[in-house]
Amino acid sequence: MNPQSQPSADAPGAVFAALADPTRRAVVRALASQPTTTASALAEELPITRQAISKHLATLAAAGLVSGAREGRETRYRLTPAPLDDAMQWMASVGAQWDDRLARLRRHVELP
Repeated sequence: MNPQSQPSADAPGAVFAALADPTRRAVVRALASQPTTTASALAEELPITRQAISKHLATLAAAGLVSGAREGRETRYRLTPAPLDDAMQWMASVGAQWDDRLARLRRHVELP
């Protein structure tokens, strides 16, 4: 199996870190609204420079949220949502653990 296809133990952490920045969240929203786009097109859409967009895309790519493919002189970027699913599953798992803990506490407190 390709090591890059296996999620790292802290894959949700990388996703959360990447999405902590509001500009990167705006880039993800923009990418979600179209199949592919370029850094230049994103810079026209968002109030930041193409160089800043490129840095944000690199951070998103490191977290596995974005992939790029060269087409001629440009790189076209697309959203890769699988890491978002992994992060959501992690949140659901942690939420379920807290639900269980709170239910046990409630039963303990409500004992007659």
